[in-house]
Amino acid sequence: MNTDARLDALAQALGPDGLITEAAAMAPYLGEQRGLYADRRALAVARPADTQAVAAVVAHCNAAQLTIIPRGGNTGLVGGAAPEAIATAGPANAVIVSLERLNRIRSVDADNYSLTAEAGCTLSAVQAAAASHQRLFPLSYAAEADCQIGGNLATNAGGMNVVRYGNARDLALGLEVVLPDGQIWHGLRGLRKDNSGYALKDLFIGAEGTLGIITAATLKLFPAVHERATAIVGLDSVDAAVALFSQLRRASGDTISSCELMGRQPLDYALRYGHDCAEPLPAQHPWYLLVELSSSADDAQLTKRLTEALEHPVRGVSDYRIAHTADQAAAIWRLRNSIPSAQKGAGASIKNDISVPIGAMSAFIERTTQQINAACPGAVLCVFGHIGDGNLHVNLTQPAHMSAAAFLAQWQPLTQVIHDLAMDYQGSFAAEHGVGQLKPSEVSRLKDPVEQALMRQLKAAFDPHNRMNPGKVVPNAD
Repeated sequence: MNTDARLDALAQALGPDGLITEAAAMAPYLGEQRGLYADRRALAVARPADTQAVAAVVAHCNAAQLTIIPRGGNTGLVGGAAPEAIATAGPANAVIVSLERLNRIRSVDADNYSLTAEAGCTLSAVQAAAASHQRLFPLSYAAEADCQIGGNLATNAGGMNVVRYGNARDLALGLEVVLPDGQIWHGLRGLRKDNSGYALKDLFIGAEGTLGIITAATLKLFPAVHERATAIVGLDSVDAAVALFSQLRRASGDTISSCELMGRQPLDYALRYGHDCAEPLPAQHPWYLLVELSSSADDAQLTKRLTEALEHPVRGVSDYRIAHTADQAAAIWRLRNSIPSAQKGAGASIKNDISVPIGAMSAFIERTTQQINAACPGAVLCVFGHIGDGNLHVNLTQPAHMSAAAFLAQWQPLTQVIHDLAMDYQGSFAAEHGVGQLKPSEVSRLKDPVEQALMRQLKAAFDPHNRMNPGKVVPNAD
C-alpha cells in the first residue's frame, strides 16, 4: 500500500497495474544484467500504457521534484537505466518509468519504406512487423528478443549490420518525445528530406534519456533480403583482415552486410563454454573474419562472388569455409554470438567497447596487448568486434594466478590504458554501449572541454532542474 503522498496522483492516473511501490515487485527493475549496479533503490516504478500517461508521469515528477529514470528492455551494460544507490542520503527520490506497456506497432507504410513503433516494442517485434510486409528493419544484435526500440534509439545502438545500414540514428526518420517538463514533441515524420530547422531528433538519439523520453519512432525500412552468403575465414593477422574486408567490398559490389573480427582467444571461449559450437576450420588461426553478403535480388549470385573473391585472397588469408545451407550459416554465427556469455566461464572479466579507424585496428591491438601485459601480467585479452565500423570489444579475463576480486580491483587503471590508446588513434572510448553512469568520468577526462561545455548547456536547456536520468552521460561540472 502506497503511503507516500507524492505518489497519490500517479497511482490514480496510472491505475492498479500502472504503479509499483512494493519492494519485492520493484526489485526486477532496479539492477542491470552485469550486476554492477545491484545496490539500488527507487521510490516507485511507473508503467504508463500510452504517451499521454508518460507525459502525465513526467509532469507530476517535475512538479513534485522527483527524478525520472527511463527504462527500456534493461539490456544495457553501462548503468544507463539504474536508479540511485542505496547509500544516497535522504529518502528515495527516483521514479523509474518503464516503457514496457508502450508496445504497439502503430503503422507500417510499405510504399514509404517506413514503420512507426512505440518505444516498448522489442527489436524482434519491429523486425517481424517489417517482415510481414516484405520489408527489412536491419538493426540486429544478440539481445534483440529483449531490448526495446526506445532503448535502442536512446543509446544509438549499433550491432552486426552497421557497415551496411548504419547505427540506430541512421535508421530513424522521426520521433515522439516526452520532454522533462511533460510536454510532448510530436516529431513522427516519415520524411527523408526535411530542412525546415534543427534536426531535433538527433539530440535525443544517443542521449540515454537525459533530455527526454522517446515514446515512439518512425523507422526506415529496406527491401526484404532474399539471398545471403556467409563465410568464415582464417587469417594470420588483423592487417590481413582489414585488407580482405576492403577487397570483399569491391568484389561483392558492396553487398557486405556484416563483417565480424574474432581473435583465437574469444573463439576458444565460445568452443569451450558456448552451446553447440564447433571448430570452424581444419586448422586453428590467430584471427578469424565472419563475413556475410546479402541482397534483395533473387539471383544476385552472392555465393559465387564470395567464392571468387576468396579464391584470390589477399596475403595472410589461410583458409575459409562458405556456408551452403541455413544450418551451416547459423553454426558460423553461433560462434560469434556465443562469445560475450562464454567469456563468463573463464572467470571475472573487464569489458571495454571502443572504436578506432579501421586502418588503425592492427596497431591499436598490438599496443594494447603490450601495455596490458605490462600492467597486469597474465591478463588474457579477448578481442572481437565489428571490423566494418572499427568497433572492438577489448575484454580482459582474470589471470590464472589472481583472484577475481584482486583482478576487478584493477578495473579503472586497466580500462584507462585501453581508453587512452583508443584516443591516441582518434577513436572513442564508448562506441556502441553508451556512457551511462559507468563512463561520465571518462567523458570528463578525455573529451574536449568545449564539447563538454556544449553538452552541459544542452542538458541545462532541456532539463534545467536535472531531473531526467541524472548522473548519466554528462559529467558534473567541477
